[in-house]
Amino acid sequence: MSPVLGLSLRSIANRRLSVALTVIAVALAVALLTGVERVRTDARAGFAQTISGTDLVVGARSGPVQLLLYSVFHLGNATNNVSWASIEHMATLPQVKWLVPIALGDSHRGHRVIGTRAAFFEHYRHGEGRALVFAQGRSFADAPEQVAGLFEVVIGAEVAVRHGYRIGQQIVLSHGSLGGEGGPRFADHADKPFTIVGILARSGTPVDRALLVSLEAIEAIHVDWHGGAPIPGVKIAPEHVRKFDLQPKSATAALVGLDSRTAVFRVQRQINTYPGEALTAILPGATLQELWGLVGVAEKALLAVSALVVAVGLAGMVAMVVASLGERRRELAILRALGASPGQVFALLAVESALLALAGIALGLALLYGAGALVSPWLAAEHGLQLSLGWPRAGEWRLLGAVLAASLIASLVPALRAYRYSLADGMSVRV
Repeated sequence: MSPVLGLSLRSIANRRLSVALTVIAVALAVALLTGVERVRTDARAGFAQTISGTDLVVGARSGPVQLLLYSVFHLGNATNNVSWASIEHMATLPQVKWLVPIALGDSHRGHRVIGTRAAFFEHYRHGEGRALVFAQGRSFADAPEQVAGLFEVVIGAEVAVRHGYRIGQQIVLSHGSLGGEGGPRFADHADKPFTIVGILARSGTPVDRALLVSLEAIEAIHVDWHGGAPIPGVKIAPEHVRKFDLQPKSATAALVGLDSRTAVFRVQRQINTYPGEALTAILPGATLQELWGLVGVAEKALLAVSALVVAVGLAGMVAMVVASLGERRRELAILRALGASPGQVFALLAVESALLALAGIALGLALLYGAGALVSPWLAAEHGLQLSLGWPRAGEWRLLGAVLAASLIASLVPALRAYRYSLADGMSVRV
């Protein structure tokens, strides 16, 4: 160990309380800065991996970002539905390989209910083309003729874990996103309970927090409803719903896969100019980039605030070291009297500040991983954000390097001040 490093460590040990408080302040600032960066990158990665293999998402005429949010991420609500005639027209386009309609509007204890076809499990892809996997059970029956197969539901992994559901258990859906827990009692479809027939494995997508039923089931629970409320005096039992036409009348949106990606712009133009109905077809990847453009300003503002907190923490560290110089003038003078050069005194103060910054960075990373391990399950369950706890990424290393560089620059202030102290100045200090 070099003499300067040994003196620095012993000097820090003599001022352990003030040093500990300074290191904690720097650590909190570093944890905030790297935490913001990690949440930002994990949120982007999670959004980007939510859907893959889908060439177009089609909905009623609206903004592309709004369509992407409610159809794929289940955020917000659609302004209008797509007629079933338009859905059937799009499915017959020669370039369309598959089309999966989805119907939103119902919920269960705060979770979205998705009315769709069984083909959803076959064609929906996430991440690097990964398909949905059943942890238990099977898919719901697609357009079943028997009532017994009509009221079947497949639930996402988070729904199963959060409520302790199992195969064969019956649950009640609610009308609208306000139904269920905390919602109006009249909104429950209590007379037509669903049986859980499948539980999906965790996918890290909004499907984990959703329930999936057939489109005919959505029609069946609304046969005695009109205008978003039960028809007064009308009560149709589950065993009688098959007497009614359960052919879907509309859908909220549709996921479309094409035979060739080269045809995507041609099909998009065909759908956007469809004369039968005002429709919007979007490319999920391109719209996601548009979404990042919108939230990029907020991300930069959040990072700027975090950087300011780091600057405040480093300023506090410099202030502590400068304030301690008054008490250490005699100590520095003795070092000069023992033969230490002004350069060695300068190095002593600079090394002390660098050690404090390194300790703050190390403690900040420990706080980041500790807090991440604590809140990661809650973020996944409540917001679907999978927080990674791996090795720092390139962006985080750059931020940590910037913090270390800033701390080294800041250490020059007390080091230069100590450099200018003369031997006589230190020996004449009155205590």
